[in-house]
Amino acid sequence: MSSVNDLLVWYTDIGMTVAIGDTPVDHTKTQPKTVSSARETSRKFTQPDPLPPTPAQPKAALNTTAIAAACNSIDELHQAILNFEGCDLKMTAANTVFCDGNPKAKVMVIGEAPGADEDRQGLPFVGISGQLLDKALASIGLTRSDNVYISNIIPWRPPGNRTPTPHEVALCEPFIKRHIELLAPEILILVGGVPTKSILNTNEGITKLRGRWYTYQSAKSAKPIKAMATYHPAYLLRSPGQKAAVWKDLMMVEDELHALGLR
Repeated sequence: MSSVNDLLVWYTDIGMTVAIGDTPVDHTKTQPKTVSSARETSRKFTQPDPLPPTPAQPKAALNTTAIAAACNSIDELHQAILNFEGCDLKMTAANTVFCDGNPKAKVMVIGEAPGADEDRQGLPFVGISGQLLDKALASIGLTRSDNVYISNIIPWRPPGNRTPTPHEVALCEPFIKRHIELLAPEILILVGGVPTKSILNTNEGITKLRGRWYTYQSAKSAKPIKAMATYHPAYLLRSPGQKAAVWKDLMMVEDELHALGLR
């Protein structure tokens, strides 16, 4: 019953206080696909403006690229990150935060970096922001125990929950990109500006990037992966008026799950 109450609170927060149709619909069952022209247009795949050419990578970043590439399983990648001593953030963090959720999931959520709660527990998105993320994902039938997998660009908490520096992102980026290759999800949900800019290789802001589908594919990816950018739950706690925008993004994800036969 508590999960039902959580959903009702989420719906109320995003302004869903009235029925949106004349007849009830059981959304737990597959429905005939009747996507509106507006939504169909929004589902077209676009690519953001790429970043300009950058100088050669620092030696440490090249080192993480080689370390990540040598990992042939998620367990090997986890151990490699645990053994890595080349990031100063690890020196001040209590735990290495690697992942949570079902490793067979077809939906992968990627956040920015651990906060204080995540650092203490060693799991991503377990604080207040994580609770909000869980409610949002549950509203479209996604749960950690069943069909979603969660990780971060940065596996160690930046002191004071500050934004990771470009150097820290570049250093850890090969790890998360190899993580994506090994998990091989069908859909990526990028929450916040840092993971969105990193994975999509752009310097555009999250407000411009959210609400559209993109394609992501690395050199070792078996096939292109559909990626959706949306606001970070920590931002929603500061700006609750943006919950409706996230709801729209999640509705697009739910449509895609049906289109891919994952529902």
